[in-house]
Amino acid sequence: MLKTKIIKKLWHFTVELELELDNSIMVLWGHSGAGKTTFLHCLAGLCKPSSGIILLNDRTLYSSVEKVNVPTRLRNIGYLFQDYALFPHMTVKQNVMYGLKNYKHLHLTKSPVNPLELLNSFGVGHLVDRYPSQLSGGEKQRVALARALAVQPELLLLDEPFSALDKNSKIKLRQEIKDIHTRWQIPFILVTHDEEDAGFLGDRIFTLNKGVPVTSSIA
Repeated sequence: MLKTKIIKKLWHFTVELELELDNSIMVLWGHSGAGKTTFLHCLAGLCKPSSGIILLNDRTLYSSVEKVNVPTRLRNIGYLFQDYALFPHMTVKQNVMYGLKNYKHLHLTKSPVNPLELLNSFGVGHLVDRYPSQLSGGEKQRVALARALAVQPELLLLDEPFSALDKNSKIKLRQEIKDIHTRWQIPFILVTHDEEDAGFLGDRIFTLNKGVPVTSSIA
């Protein structure tokens, strides 16, 4: 369960969003520059809110009152970046194994999943020795997903994950995201400005405009 109330002051507007999310998919929908990615960055610890609180499964990740700000590497949040953010000098296997080096710092009860099994389940297990420059857009996305899930995150953030894909790849990978959520049963937050993506994936949809939700709905 994610519970958060965040205020982040930007130079041109203020991102202000309060929500509770169980094991479902929440979509932040809106035009570019609406504050969607800023909200994800605050959740992941990549930027610090101006004030507020972030609780994940009753663990305080950020609190302006209690002066708590858990580092990104210890939040146990998976993040699929818009450009996938794969390390170009590392092979597929090395990229996926990278996040596991912080696993020992996380207070988890489950044993880690096998990264190679994850890659196989995403259909890219045969690419373990390739570098990102040798992969297609869809292959990069699957590798980035495997890396994000390798540490069994308590929350998965997806920032415009289909923006670099052609239509056929997008349709296929949208369904894969939905299937992954069914298997993993953790909260997902998906950022998009594509209304079709939002309608297909979202259990709940927040429409964001200049940092503030103007509408919300349940799919």
